Amino acid sequence: MLGRNVAMKGLPYFTVGKVVKGFGRGSKDLGIPTEVVLSELCETLKFEALMEAVGARANFPDEVVNGLPEEIHTGVYYGWAKLDNGPVHKMVMSIGWNPYFRNVKKSMETHILNDFGTDFYGSQLKVCLTGYIRPEMDFRTLDDLISTIKHDIDTADRQLETAAMKIFKDHSFFQPESKEDKIVNGDTSH
Repeated sequence: MLGRNVAMKGLPYFTVGKVVKGFGRGSKDLGIPTEVVLSELCETLKFEALMEAVGARANFPDEVVNGLPEEIHTGVYYGWAKLDNGPVHKMVMSIGWNPYFRNVKKSMETHILNDFGTDFYGSQLKVCLTGYIRPEMDFRTLDDLISTIKHDIDTADRQLETAAMKIFKDHSFFQPESKEDKIVNGDTSH
């Protein structure tokens, strides 16, 4: 298992990209293949309800995911997120293959702890990863996954209230037209 200090090594990590459509979990349209059996549909609907309750979801494009430095391991992180020119919100991010859903493609799924009431595909998403919660894991049941997601959200919410984490909410990276806009996917050489 990855040690907490090793996971924190690459933090804070700043990245920016356009929001792309993810795997269809948590979105308004399920996108469930017709060959899915009823029990899997019920499991997915339960997950959908959780995602609707906890906030907005946004996914980064492949080039952002593939550009992650090796210090950023798979797992669950917390930090701050901003869509376009909107306010900065708390967020939880899952980085990895989401073994419960058997994903074959690595993703960065951002759960913004705010209800936007609308889709925001194509919007610019800026995030600052500030802390690490846990490694990526598989789950025996969807209820186990949902329980863990709720715990992750509580952990993130609590940690982001600390003074050490709040300073990143006002970081110049999130300000319009800042020199920090040149930090793209962790690279300051732009």
